[in-house]
Amino acid sequence: MRGGRVGGATLALPGRPGKERLSKVRTHGWVPMPEARGLRGFAAMTTSPIDAYLARLHQEWLPESSGAVADYIPPLALADPDSFGIAVATTEGHCYEVGDSRVGFTIQSMSKPFTYGLALADRGFEAVDAKVGGEPSGEAFNSISLAPGSGRPLNPMINAGAITSTSLVAGGSAAAREGRVVDFYGRFAGRALEVDTEVYESERDTGHRNRAIGHMLRAFGVLEADPEEALDLYFRQCSVNVDCRDLSLMAATLANGGVNPLTGDRVLARALVDRVLSVMTTCGMYDSAGEWVVDVGMPAKSGVGGGVLAVLPGQLGIAVFSPPLDPHGNSVRGVEVCRQISTDLNLNLLHVARSSRSAVRRTYTVAEVPSRRRRPEAESAVLAAAGSRCMVQILHGDLVFAAMESVVRGIVERSAGIDVEVLDLTEVTEIDLGAGRLLVGLAESMAAEGKALAIVASSQGDLLEGLDAERLEVFPDLDRATEWCEDRLLAAHGPPPASAPRITLAEHRLARGFDPAQLAALAAAMAPLPFEAGEPIFAAGDPADAAYLLLEGEVTLELEIDGTRRRLATMTPGFSFGEFAFADASARPVSVRAETAGECLVLTLAAFEEIGERNPALQAALLRNLLAGYYEIIGRATREVGSLLGGR
Repeated sequence: MRGGRVGGATLALPGRPGKERLSKVRTHGWVPMPEARGLRGFAAMTTSPIDAYLARLHQEWLPESSGAVADYIPPLALADPDSFGIAVATTEGHCYEVGDSRVGFTIQSMSKPFTYGLALADRGFEAVDAKVGGEPSGEAFNSISLAPGSGRPLNPMINAGAITSTSLVAGGSAAAREGRVVDFYGRFAGRALEVDTEVYESERDTGHRNRAIGHMLRAFGVLEADPEEALDLYFRQCSVNVDCRDLSLMAATLANGGVNPLTGDRVLARALVDRVLSVMTTCGMYDSAGEWVVDVGMPAKSGVGGGVLAVLPGQLGIAVFSPPLDPHGNSVRGVEVCRQISTDLNLNLLHVARSSRSAVRRTYTVAEVPSRRRRPEAESAVLAAAGSRCMVQILHGDLVFAAMESVVRGIVERSAGIDVEVLDLTEVTEIDLGAGRLLVGLAESMAAEGKALAIVASSQGDLLEGLDAERLEVFPDLDRATEWCEDRLLAAHGPPPASAPRITLAEHRLARGFDPAQLAALAAAMAPLPFEAGEPIFAAGDPADAAYLLLEGEVTLELEIDGTRRRLATMTPGFSFGEFAFADASARPVSVRAETAGECLVLTLAAFEEIGERNPALQAALLRNLLAGYYEIIGRATREVGSLLGGR
């Protein structure tokens, strides 16, 4: 099979030099599948490939020792340089964490975009734009970058602009304004936050440069009141205590258009979020902002406390905590981790799929919608009981990282009750790099727990081009994938399969309840028909003049549509086919071909009519069993349609 728009690196391996290549995809066509092994007795939870990836990423960057902890504020100098946490929060409210993700630190300059958003909400675009611009300064965070003539700060991400934004927060008193700022941050984080008093006092006592900036802003008329009040609030907002998880959820709230994905709280209007993210994109990383956009491509903000947050609109928020800083004042590990996540998972804002979210169109179990293989009663009973351990999901649209994350998370959460999962991608139009790597990581994680993931993808096109994984089972159609899953369930939960089963006429469904005399009369009216594998039994358009009772082997009923043969059903011993000859003697609507060597008994229309004349009770018994079979087929079809129409 040709493959898709997904790279060749496993999700579990960070994208630094020396990445391993994945092994070849296995694809399955119209051939029998090997027996499943090692499925009995497991109930382990599948490890999320995202958790595994972040753990590997954390482990790889843990030895990084460059950079220095900020020391211009005494409490910051006490930070442990070995502290290192990563958190990724989705717009559905799920947070993945690794390392020191719950270690507290002060938000520092990462407060700037949030206070800017609050100022916009309080004052509106026009009033805020009159005081602070939106142009990149290309200078350090504490530079005095003011527009010539007006003295207006170039953007709200440098200290001058941030102090100006803080001065625009509404409130009847200094305490009220502080309360509004801290509460606003807490709504983004989804929990109440507090100011670290020790850090605030140190900021206040050592913030001479910021105090100079504030007084200069007052001199230009940008600040209209005593700058000390705005400066005090600025020192307090920078001293709000957060952890890595908080920051990831704050970023995810921005990614979610201003709605906290955990609480559902509309924290900031979408139009204001757009402005905040725009300024973060161009100005958030100070004098390295241009390089950041090229390498990472996500709106971001850093803080000298060691935090970095990044936002992928519509999908997720990323936060990294590691105190050692580079010369720009950005966390060394934080920058590198964000860069690698963006590269590995294709999260650059400028490289997005045509839609931001894919959807699960339908979800059902194999118990609800089995394959078209008609199985013996013993196997059918096993599948009726164990079929809920195989879940099928029909996906559609463009499969981006956030959409795949949601699908993978659902599979991981229910994996203790699942043996096999099927993802039908025939309605998926594109798989981006991050989603593809998640898919591979999920398959490998499930295989490690003795489970399996089956992928359905058309053999035409390049949907899976570049996807190269030994653990990936790819099928050309959903029916064959479902049958393969059933075989695995039977191997795990059923009795050992019999080899080449052959039944007697007395065991056939059409002869249920017959006494010896009726069996003898029916046998005398029929002729045996042996067949070899691949041999046609009859073709579409042939006269419908007989019914066939299968005693041994397997046959497949096929319908040709647009030159392609489509399987309607595969029959096993005990089933019959061609019975419509008894109701309508017109041409055959389908073809029947032998899958394996075997034998059936042929009951011609003429013989059936003769039975009716000589032994009406026998013909009536045959018709009753035929009707019972039709009711079974209709009931099965009704359940399947109900599952498909009402699928989760």
